[in-house]
This record gives sequence, structure tokens and C-alpha cells, in this order.
Amino acid sequence: MTVETFSILTLTDEARNVVLDALAAETNSDELALYVEVTGTRGPGYAYDLYFSDRADAPLDAAIGRDGDVTIVVPAASVPRLRGSRLEFAPDGGGGLVLVNPNSPTPEEVNPGVPADILELGVDGPLGQFATTVLDEHVNPSIASHGGRADLVALDETKKVAYIKMSGGCQGCAMSRLTLTQGIEATLRDAIPELTDVIDVTDHASGVNPFYSNE
Repeated sequence: MTVETFSILTLTDEARNVVLDALAAETNSDELALYVEVTGTRGPGYAYDLYFSDRADAPLDAAIGRDGDVTIVVPAASVPRLRGSRLEFAPDGGGGLVLVNPNSPTPEEVNPGVPADILELGVDGPLGQFATTVLDEHVNPSIASHGGRADLVALDETKKVAYIKMSGGCQGCAMSRLTLTQGIEATLRDAIPELTDVIDVTDHASGVNPFYSNE
């Protein structure tokens, strides 16, 4: 466990007061630390989790330090992704804590289901450009009514494999698999018969506004 004066993450005065007020409401506040970790990606940025937990439970390789009277714990995997960040209090919309992070996910982190060598090729090849046009003109206008969107993030022009990411109402939607196979994939295969596969690389676990629900 590394103990340091925290340079990984700092708090503004307003944010520190909010955290201290929340800590004061906990029965064992003297034993708690503010844990901050990166849990994945959301759009072009990172997704985060902030919570109180016992300082003694901090992983041995975590970074732990203090900002004023607040003890902060950052798991080792999150340290390079959070270094230089600042926790602020935003009064808009009823007020809340906002993490301002100068770091951005790598393309591989944003699109974890795409091989790095294929991701580097982008979608600027002739097949990729045509597939993008098909999505923009024949798929997205339809699923936009559900608040959804589908984007081509990579296309293997050699193996003819398209990698699709859904967002908005389609991300985390209980009907997303049906949308992919009977809507997006069918449309792409009709327009591009040589496609051998259409792979969904959406992180559906982080979807926050599904149009459909199993509940």
C-alpha cells in the first residue's frame, strides 16, 4: 500500500465539504476512506465509481493518501487513468460531484472487442465507408425513434467482418440482440453480401437508458 500526499486526485473545497458531510453521517466515519476507481468507459470518457469503504480493506497495491481531512484510496489499475484528476462540486441540477479527468481511454479501452490491428485500420477503406453510409441512411433513422444509434467502429476489409457499437437507447437494451441480428446485421448483409460477420462490441452493462426493459 502506497501512502502519499495525494497528487493522483485532488478535491476542491466545495467537493471536500460534501464528502466530509457525507462521511459525518456514517456511524464508523473514522474508519472510512473515499474509494475512487475507473470501472470502464462511457462514450469517449471513463466511467467511475465513488464510495466509502473501510481503509483497512484497501488492496495492498492501491494508492492511498489524504486531501485535507479526506482519506482517498485509488486501486492500482485506476492510478494511471486518474492521475491529475480533480473532484469538483457542480451546483447545477440539484448539485453533485463531478470528476474532471485529463486522461482519456485508449481506442482499445473504448472498443475492447476489436483486435488492436483491425482498430488501427479505422473505417476509411471503401467497404468501411460504404457500411457507414448504410448505417447512417438506412439503420440510424429507424432506431433513432428509440433514442438509439449504431456506429461502425472497425471493419476488417480482408475477412469482411464489421464491428458495431450501439449507443443511446440501444445500449443495455433487452432487445439489443434482436435489433442487431434482425435490423442492423440484416440491413448490412443485404447491402454488402460479402460480409462474413457483424460483431457487437457494445458495453451493454453500462447502458443507462434502455428503451425496452425485462422488468
